Amino acid sequence: MPLNAIAHRFPIQPIAPSEASLPAPVAAALPPDGVIVFACEDAHSDTAAFSARYGFGLDDCANTLIVKYPQNGEDRFAALVSLGSRRLDLNGAVRLTLGTRKVSMARREVATELTGMAFGGITALGLPAGLRILVDAAVMAREFVVMGAGVRETKLLLAPAVLRRLPGVEVAELTLPVAEAG
Repeated sequence: MPLNAIAHRFPIQPIAPSEASLPAPVAAALPPDGVIVFACEDAHSDTAAFSARYGFGLDDCANTLIVKYPQNGEDRFAALVSLGSRRLDLNGAVRLTLGTRKVSMARREVATELTGMAFGGITALGLPAGLRILVDAAVMAREFVVMGAGVRETKLLLAPAVLRRLPGVEVAELTLPVAEAG
């Protein structure tokens, strides 16, 4: 189903990317097609509140989180993209995929400084070159997902194929359904 038809099923107002206050790297990374940009109230930006307000399921929402891990004696960072309905398996699948012994969530101020994006609005589009981007296989199985746009007041509706075209993206099994997560 085309994204425009999907967008019409929900109470969202598409806006031109040029009208949105997107961080420059996010705006530059937007493909010419395959993404709909829309406004979102800050109070409803977090996944659960967004889902309740706009009618998207938690498995329609793809969150981008920044993690820290040691490699060759120094701290490295990676972006993880997973659905709101699933729990990252940090100490299992994520750790093994990154090839490290320990993984932790990056501190809020580190994540925002590293990405140049607002906490709660970080997206896989427009991340710094060289940052590993791991996308959970469950995200790629979706027809569409909603992601942050670098700021809390804007979201992106896109086909997961857009993520596959980002430089350095790795797709792997990184999560468990919430019911199985302990």
